[in-house]
Amino acid sequence: MFSPNSPVYEGATLLFPMGPGVTVPYEYTGWQDEILASKSSAWIGTALTTQSPTYDVKGPDLVKFFNSICVNDFSGLTDKGIRHAIICNEKGQILTDSVVHKIAEDCIRTYWLMPVIDWLVKERGMQVEGISMAGKLFFIQIEGEKSLEITETACESDLHDIKFGAHCIAKIAGVEVRILRLGMSGNLAYEVHGDIKDFDIVYQKIWEAGKQFGAKKLGFHTYSNFNHTEAGFPNINLHYPLPWYETSGLAEYLADKPMLGFNNLNRRLRGSVGNDLESRFVTPYDNDWGSRVKFNHEFTGRAALEKIAKNPPRKVVTLEWNADDVGAVYAAQFRGKVEVCERIDHPSDVAFQENMTGGPGEGFIYRADKVLAEGKQVGIAVGRIVSAYYHTMISLAYLIPEHAVEGKELTLIWGTPGTPQKEIRVKVARYPYLDPKFVRNEKRDVSDIPRRF
Repeated sequence: MFSPNSPVYEGATLLFPMGPGVTVPYEYTGWQDEILASKSSAWIGTALTTQSPTYDVKGPDLVKFFNSICVNDFSGLTDKGIRHAIICNEKGQILTDSVVHKIAEDCIRTYWLMPVIDWLVKERGMQVEGISMAGKLFFIQIEGEKSLEITETACESDLHDIKFGAHCIAKIAGVEVRILRLGMSGNLAYEVHGDIKDFDIVYQKIWEAGKQFGAKKLGFHTYSNFNHTEAGFPNINLHYPLPWYETSGLAEYLADKPMLGFNNLNRRLRGSVGNDLESRFVTPYDNDWGSRVKFNHEFTGRAALEKIAKNPPRKVVTLEWNADDVGAVYAAQFRGKVEVCERIDHPSDVAFQENMTGGPGEGFIYRADKVLAEGKQVGIAVGRIVSAYYHTMISLAYLIPEHAVEGKELTLIWGTPGTPQKEIRVKVARYPYLDPKFVRNEKRDVSDIPRRF
């Protein structure tokens, strides 16, 4: 994806193979250093440039089409607007979700709705066409306390008036780009999108601006593992699998497209939840996204979600893991003949196969662990990470609402069935876990940041 001499590789200490002939910077200065940059300055990331299956939908039935497939209402979306599009199956389970934005009166650009969106374009038979933009666009993220100053310095223009969930056209190094205000780290954040042929010159300009404010480059390892749990934003493929092969029509569409379905083909299910797939699938209400569901239009999964909305069975929370219990699991591997639990020495549970070429037996790894109250299962824990800023181990969890109470002490069962298991004490903590002083992106008032242009 990047040219061999691209400035994105400068300073990288470890590269990661994404497939034949494609490598991405896995780490630059180490995951702790990179993730902490968002608290003091910002990190600059390019992980999604190599991954995002960008896809445009255009045509006279654009709004009608998106309203028919998404829980959101697209009727009022302007050409400067952004939506968090959520697509569900008939059970109300999330098939995929993604930020999308309208780039023309008859065109909406999507990022992580593939391959579901392509299947639906073909299946609905409306007056819309789908155009794959994979490999044609770059996608640079700038997230953290100094992200506005960095983006403005690169653009040499005032961007204070971009509201959260909006975008505008600007120029960097004389090249036209699109600036979006949004992010998943919880901090103030911006994205820069443009034509892939202009990537090197635009990236270099942004990085030069970033260095002035103490920014760090963000590697693929750090992006994939640490942002979403701390920020309280459950993420597809990181916190939960998607029911692609359990959804009629989509499964048939994917039958001869194994690479499109890779994240949910040959899944490797780890954790004490075992092979229970249904509990791993989630609805918008599980993710605390109920406000995005609009029942003013017909969409796939509406009937199921109307029932769920009356009494949501689960609520997402943050769990803090007991340090002594975590330490005991870690230490067990050094205690001679003591039964050794699954290792807990990696800073997160998001794992990849070393070779992601889609060969026999390969698959994406998903971990989910049972959470108990007085010996009875009350939910599952997902997305375990070590928080370098808070010096603690945390995860997200989907709990029965009566147990989703801050301060509630529960028990987590560590260990996939068939391996030694151990109890770990956990406590329900604030959600999102991000400290209130790092105000969430959509609420951040930037008027206290001086205008310089």
